[in-house]
Amino acid sequence: MFFKTIDFSTYSSIKVGQPTEVMILEKGDEIPQDRYLIGGANNLLVSPTPPPLMKLGKDFAAITQEEGILTIGAATPTGRIVSYARKHNIAGFEFCAKLPGTLGGMLAMNAGVKEYEIFNILHSVKINGRWVNVEDIEHGYRYAKLGSIAIEARFEIREGFSQTLLDTLLSWRSNQPPEPSAGSVFKNPDGDYAGRLIEAAGLIGARKGEMQWSPIHANFLVNLGNGTFEDALYLITLAKKEVKKLFGITLQEEIKIL
Repeated sequence: MFFKTIDFSTYSSIKVGQPTEVMILEKGDEIPQDRYLIGGANNLLVSPTPPPLMKLGKDFAAITQEEGILTIGAATPTGRIVSYARKHNIAGFEFCAKLPGTLGGMLAMNAGVKEYEIFNILHSVKINGRWVNVEDIEHGYRYAKLGSIAIEARFEIREGFSQTLLDTLLSWRSNQPPEPSAGSVFKNPDGDYAGRLIEAAGLIGARKGEMQWSPIHANFLVNLGNGTFEDALYLITLAKKEVKKLFGITLQEEIKIL
């Protein structure tokens, strides 16, 4: 292992944060239990005082296939996974296109697009040195209880990569704002959409400093320039307060606030 200073104002997808020392793990390292694992920092809002952080190094970004099983390291970027699946005509990974981050982040939150989720195609995950089958991991909409750090995952190979499905999935994501963001801030409550509730509360386009609820998609908090953690947290807290007051619904964060 080694340490690296990462500037989250440039590294994170929302471009908020400051230079912070992060432990980089290599193959064979014992994984600390007192550090928070980051991936591509695509759903993170990093405070001025984050907990101790760690990140999987390049050793954990391999893709291999053998006897009908695809094994992918948790540090593998989603874009690389889609490219590999297309090249080798493997079905099931089309929805990963334009989902930012790494496989590890997808596993930790059961990421996906609408009904397409990573746990739908997952076979098993390597946690604490042993393989755990998907049916033994509690998971649901945008959550998974892994219990510890996932370093690899296995998938049964199905042939038939679909460019048509990929194009359809990409069109679903065409309404997302172009500015830096951390994706959807809140999970969709049962039977409704967080974006609709935020808009109905009159907060679409609401701004604090350089942070704003996007006029394009109300569940996206965007950074217009030099947005700060404090301004982002203000808008998140405001949205939760107003939606609760008007609709009696407590929005649950999808974004991770450190």
